[in-house]
Amino acid sequence: MKKLNIYFTAGIPNLEDTTEIMKLIQHSGAEYIEIGMPYSDPVADGPVIQKAHEIALKNGMTIVELFRQLKSVKSEMNIPVVLMGYINPVLSFGFKNFCKECRDSGVSGLIIPDLPPVEFENNYRAILEEFKLNFIFLVTPETSDERIRYLDSLSSGFLYAVSSSSTTGNNAKEINNEEYLSRLANLGLKNPVMIGFGIKNKVDFDKVTEKAAGGIIGTAFVNILLQNKDWKAKGQDFIRSIIN
Repeated sequence: MKKLNIYFTAGIPNLEDTTEIMKLIQHSGAEYIEIGMPYSDPVADGPVIQKAHEIALKNGMTIVELFRQLKSVKSEMNIPVVLMGYINPVLSFGFKNFCKECRDSGVSGLIIPDLPPVEFENNYRAILEEFKLNFIFLVTPETSDERIRYLDSLSSGFLYAVSSSSTTGNNAKEINNEEYLSRLANLGLKNPVMIGFGIKNKVDFDKVTEKAAGGIIGTAFVNILLQNKDWKAKGQDFIRSIIN
């Protein structure tokens, strides 16, 4: 069975909705929950998720508040929870303290796109291992086979294969790039490959997961949270429409 990872930004539509959204994702049948930590300059994200970051920050979401919320539902979560964010807020919090809080909050892994692999190896890998946290690197269609293997060797949990080099939410023309998906499938990687960026519906999900372990949906789900007062029902229906 292909695995579905649903991303959303913590603190939207309202500050206290984070835990309800986590429960919704789990109960709807997804296999991963990926939570974006709001940041003032989310350079890898498209306009929808940038807007979500802006709203979340206005709502008062912080790393401290997020950990408080995560701890409140830790005992109810049966699927992996992954945090995605940018390195500056994590360093401001203190990397080791951040990892300890992740462990204590039931977080299983981190995605920090702007953390260089060399810095990861030299300064942070041992800390992540100490707190038993996975770390997921991203690759793109432009990444060479040699570097894909290198990033796969550093990653644990899964390898995040971006379907294009654009920002999140764009209509990625590479989403049906057979050559790219085949190349990833044939590299003999140690981690399962999850495809992200540009997946909006079941057709997209089924297409990219023909040669990958699963797919990651963010912008399409965040749109539901931001645009619908009845986001609980619509969000559940959306996730189930992808899986079924």
